[in-house]
Amino acid sequence: MSEETTEVNIQEPDRYECRACGYVYEPKKGSSAGKIPPGTAFEDLSPGWRCPVCGASKPQFVNVGPTEGPSGFKENLGYGFGVNTLTPSQKNILIFGALALGFVFFLSLYGLR
Repeated sequence: MSEETTEVNIQEPDRYECRACGYVYEPKKGSSAGKIPPGTAFEDLSPGWRCPVCGASKPQFVNVGPTEGPSGFKENLGYGFGVNTLTPSQKNILIFGALALGFVFFLSLYGLR
């Protein structure tokens, strides 16, 4: 008999940013000002919850996605050459690594006679 392995895909909860002042609510951290414990999802906050910085209401917040995850809109992640699913730090490594490699190739042209 073979054991079935199921891959558990645990996704980090999305962060929400206040459009009025720029405060970002991170569910992983919660909110010490509002006495919200870490791990509380934005959807689970009471409807009367307000921004701890400027007092804006909950509808003034916009979803900015998870901290470490693919950058961009979720509906666009399936397009392109596979780079849409890279995290911002992986994209930086890819871009600057390619620039460094191109520079090394450029310098190697001086060795030709």
